[in-house]
Amino acid sequence: MPRKIPAALQDQVRQRANYLCEYCHTNERWQYDPFTMDHILPSGEDTIENLALACFHCNRRKSDRQEALDPETGRIAPLFNPRQHIWGEHFIWSSNGLLIIPRTEIGRATVALLELNRDRACSIRSEDVKVNRHPPVGDPIEQ
Repeated sequence: MPRKIPAALQDQVRQRANYLCEYCHTNERWQYDPFTMDHILPSGEDTIENLALACFHCNRRKSDRQEALDPETGRIAPLFNPRQHIWGEHFIWSSNGLLIIPRTEIGRATVALLELNRDRACSIRSEDVKVNRHPPVGDPIEQ
């Protein structure tokens, strides 16, 4: 049975994440359904340190995984951990804002496992770019 995370704690997680999925950086404010609370360490506590805001797709793809195959090297690499890593060190947006380009093995493993550049995500990003609400302010963009 899923655990019920208190609303106040969920609000703290959302605010800390600036309402962005902490993996694909989709903005929850423009989606139909609220995002989920991802337990970074699956068997860990319901604490602010162990929770990340995640869109349904990223949360479902990540599941209880903490590492995945780096498609470039064929080695197992850790997945991006929003409490330990800085998004912009592992990912950059393509110049048109549609694709997340991995910069490291952590980025490559995460992009591959979570399918961060899936067609639907790119379609949503394309529409958000048209109305100047994507990419998120402060995210690095390919020059």
